[in-house]
Amino acid sequence: MSTDKDIYGQALLDYQNNGFTEDIKTFSTLGGEDVYPLPYLFRDFTEMPAIEKKALQLAKGKILDIGCGAGSHSLYLQNKKLDVHAIDISKGAIKTCKLRGISKANKQSIWDVKNKKYDTILLLMNGAGMCGKLNKLADFLSHLKTLLNKNGQILLDSSDVIYMFEDEEGNYIMDNETEYYGETQFTMQYNNTKGTPFNWLYIDFENLKQAATFCGLQCELILQGNHYDYLAKITF
Repeated sequence: MSTDKDIYGQALLDYQNNGFTEDIKTFSTLGGEDVYPLPYLFRDFTEMPAIEKKALQLAKGKILDIGCGAGSHSLYLQNKKLDVHAIDISKGAIKTCKLRGISKANKQSIWDVKNKKYDTILLLMNGAGMCGKLNKLADFLSHLKTLLNKNGQILLDSSDVIYMFEDEEGNYIMDNETEYYGETQFTMQYNNTKGTPFNWLYIDFENLKQAATFCGLQCELILQGNHYDYLAKITF
């Protein structure tokens, strides 16, 4: 995710400091214009979808929350007396986490996390999408594998967006130039400031499982949501 202007982080800080004026607007090559509601990023456990609740209930041991955002998942786990470390590449997001009371929160890219081991790695709210492209997924999972303790787990959710290409007759219509239908490019806008476009990936379960197998990992479907979304557990 682009942080050249840290639009995401500034929006989180404004909301945290009671300076909320508007939601984040997103523009994607996959779904057009949409709105990213800021209050939702500060939700508590009772407001989370079933997939996120299940992931947090499965989290154990030493936990790494990648792309923590406003820190709602980390805050819940910390309040449960679990050892959780929250990271995000957004300076504003990490500042927000610290203001909310999260004790271990650092501005850091997952690629810079090395020589550390965790029992649970969380990639929620389609966190695996940060790898950007399908052909980069195996490298991404291989790096995460180096951070797992024996019997450790990666818990991630994503969506199979194939439904967005289905016509009324049930046929799938896609651009022949598209490498994989789940690849998209996002741009964020907040308070009339627009950020730099960044790549994002929505990965269907079968392709996720195939990439995990290639990396010597096992991938299990834990829970399916109501709209093509799912929770997966990856272990080795």
